Amino acid sequence: MSDFYKEYFNAMNICVTKVDHDQLTQISKLIMETSKSGKKVIVVGNGGSAAMSSHVAVDFTKAAGIRAITFNEADLLTCFGNDYGYENWVEKAIGFYADKGDLAILISSSGKSPNIINGAKKARDMGLITVTLSGFMQDNPLQKLGDINLWADSNSYNVVEMTHHIWLVGIVDQIISLKL
Repeated sequence: MSDFYKEYFNAMNICVTKVDHDQLTQISKLIMETSKSGKKVIVVGNGGSAAMSSHVAVDFTKAAGIRAITFNEADLLTCFGNDYGYENWVEKAIGFYADKGDLAILISSSGKSPNIINGAKKARDMGLITVTLSGFMQDNPLQKLGDINLWADSNSYNVVEMTHHIWLVGIVDQIISLKL
């Protein structure tokens, strides 16, 4: 039983560090360019990824000076889910709130969440720069929809979500360091 955490944290470390650092830097630069052009960052996920979206959007805004929003308001979720179907609420929210030139970060641990996939398609159709974060199977549908696609190599929700979170707060911290 004492080996569980050693193995768990080792797996987490491997997953977090198994990313192309140039892609993370490219995302940081795209976010800064988006901000400099007067546009915003939209961060969207479900469940734990929605909570992470809120955290990261606030960090972008407060700590990095990047205007960022998320769609986690209960009234928006329930209204759009009821009126348009849960699989379409992200697509509709992006359609109502996004502007051409914005940057969308769409997160799905499995890469198979229909609402996130439909949101990514809408973002792409609207000309938004689109970044996806997913895990589990590398050839998941979300992986095909972004300008930049980050994939966490794990089948564990918690490992995938925490990897995504670390990557995103790392991007926030890189932006802060570049502005100093």
